[in-house]
Amino acid sequence: MQNTLKFSKVIAISLLTSAFLNSSNIFATNGYFTHGNGTKNKGQAGAGIANPDEAMAITNNPASVLLLGNRIDAGASVFNPRRNYSTSASQAQGNGGAFTVGPNSLESAREFFVIPHVALTRQLDDNTAWGLAFYGRGGMNTRWEGGTASFDPDGPQGPTPVSTLPGTFGFGTTGVDLSQAFLDVSFAKHVNEKLSLGISGVLGIQAFKAEGLAAFGGFTQVFNNNIFATGQANPTVVQNLTNNGVETSFGLGAKIGVHYNLSPRLDIAAMYQTKISMTEFDEYSDLFAESGDFDIPANTKIGLSFNATDAITYSFDIEHTQFSEVSSVGNSIASLFACPSANGFSTTSTATCLGGPQGAGFGWKDMTVYKISTSWDLNDKWTVRAGYSHGEQPIPESQVLFNILAPAVIEDHATFGFTRNLANGNELNLALMYALENSVNGINSFDPTQTIELEMDQLELELSYSWKL
Repeated sequence: MQNTLKFSKVIAISLLTSAFLNSSNIFATNGYFTHGNGTKNKGQAGAGIANPDEAMAITNNPASVLLLGNRIDAGASVFNPRRNYSTSASQAQGNGGAFTVGPNSLESAREFFVIPHVALTRQLDDNTAWGLAFYGRGGMNTRWEGGTASFDPDGPQGPTPVSTLPGTFGFGTTGVDLSQAFLDVSFAKHVNEKLSLGISGVLGIQAFKAEGLAAFGGFTQVFNNNIFATGQANPTVVQNLTNNGVETSFGLGAKIGVHYNLSPRLDIAAMYQTKISMTEFDEYSDLFAESGDFDIPANTKIGLSFNATDAITYSFDIEHTQFSEVSSVGNSIASLFACPSANGFSTTSTATCLGGPQGAGFGWKDMTVYKISTSWDLNDKWTVRAGYSHGEQPIPESQVLFNILAPAVIEDHATFGFTRNLANGNELNLALMYALENSVNGINSFDPTQTIELEMDQLELELSYSWKL
């Protein structure tokens, strides 16, 4: 037993370190959040927070730590998102102030990522317990190599003719890399034999980089403010828009959860995560609204699980993420048209320019996801799981131009998983996920004669091992 504990600690620490160093380049599936947390939960398409049975369940609901015993779960997934965009022919082709993308048809480079996680739960006594979990829950990655863009560098009134330059936005290889990792510290207590309450402190860590976005320098707040201050157009003042390498930010938030046993066969659970206010991305303060602010939106989950028999459990969950409350994510690209340089300086307010307090963002809507699943204990060695989830993707047709950088258009997930119970009481878990191909087609905001289509599908395989302590 002592050797098992030592081995468990070594594995957990190794995975924790690996998670911190390698959690970048994640592209999540419900917006930029993952479809589930934990291998068993992922095998049920993210459903089953009212039926917790792995240490990672505390990330879905901190109240569940009381139901899990003493254990360590550690694992990793191989994630395969396939991102594509295509643009139609344009009648404007960069003339008359248009910004024309291509026509291009590109696949994003780099399609395989490894995402580890680790979690620990400990019972203090019959009524209290605590837990720790480190995991990646969100992020997005694109890298568009090739393609062209056509535009007039000094506007339709300037002497320079329309140029066609390499890259999605005319400045070479284009893309973003956002990763988010979290450390949850959870505590829970039984109020009575049916009701449990839990709370988590959440440390969030983000890393971000962008490249190929210099074409938007003239729409930044710093550029426009400099024109009003000096009377001169000076692109060198735009220092924090693109190609500045990796920038990190940190923030703190909280989760509160409840688990209630309605009857011997029916359980209900709910969790609310606060908005996590993050430190600004200073190196990208000319890109994101509010001078580089990129907070993590509030998230709510509720689930109902029914034990139809001693061996079969059905679950139905709903998850709601408030993407629109984060300015850099929810603000519309239409904000740019109120920026002075976009409307012939007919206005003087620069608040809606990139980097401004109402600066343009990705235009995402809030996202609600509905999840159903079943878990079936075939015998004392094998448990199988299956699930399906659906949610309307967050990108409106009017927002496709900026979302070339973040084509998070997935709506449906089909999942399968199993657990093999081992003789020593430990477990081996597997989950498979296929995110069905989906696309969004809309008008290029800066060239109304052109359409842009974003498309994606995804595969994921996750394995984990659970130690009973």
